Amino acid sequence: MKDIEEVKEELKTRLTEKRYNHSLGAMKAARELAKIYGEYEEEAEFAGLIHDIAKEFSKEEIENALEKYKIVPDEIEARQMGLLHAKLGAEVAKAEFGASEKVQNAIKYHTTGNIEMDTFAKIIYLADKIEETRTYEEVEELRTLAKGDLDRAILFTLDFTIQKSIRKKSLIHPDTINLRNKLLQTLDNQ
Repeated sequence: MKDIEEVKEELKTRLTEKRYNHSLGAMKAARELAKIYGEYEEEAEFAGLIHDIAKEFSKEEIENALEKYKIVPDEIEARQMGLLHAKLGAEVAKAEFGASEKVQNAIKYHTTGNIEMDTFAKIIYLADKIEETRTYEEVEELRTLAKGDLDRAILFTLDFTIQKSIRKKSLIHPDTINLRNKLLQTLDNQ
């Protein structure tokens, strides 16, 4: 894992100012949530910082990275290529920044979610949604939820995301639906 200050300098050259500031916000939120939930704060900071490393890839960069890392988009990703930044980002994080498997999985799942997410991945998922530059209407409620119950906060986010996708007539990735169903079943049994 590279030094966090080195990573920041690298990201300044690769991301727009807006995306870089979002990444700094995710880094800060990830550290705060890691402290609450007993995960390694430095590792969470690192994952929060680099989670969107592939977000601004051009179409050509996406195609090259898909080939390089031997990633085959699923049916939804092929139609909504923006979703691929998570899988590509996980591979770039490992190859270029020495990310652990734990960090890779957190980055890979930060967009659609996944039933295999552990506490660390849930922290990065939520850090992306609650970081300080986010201003959507529900963000304050989500910030409060995230500090008290990761699963309920993720369910809240999934519901919001799914409703937004329905209004936009966008496809919804099966990982998102599967995670929501799993969380509903788990929370119903508590």
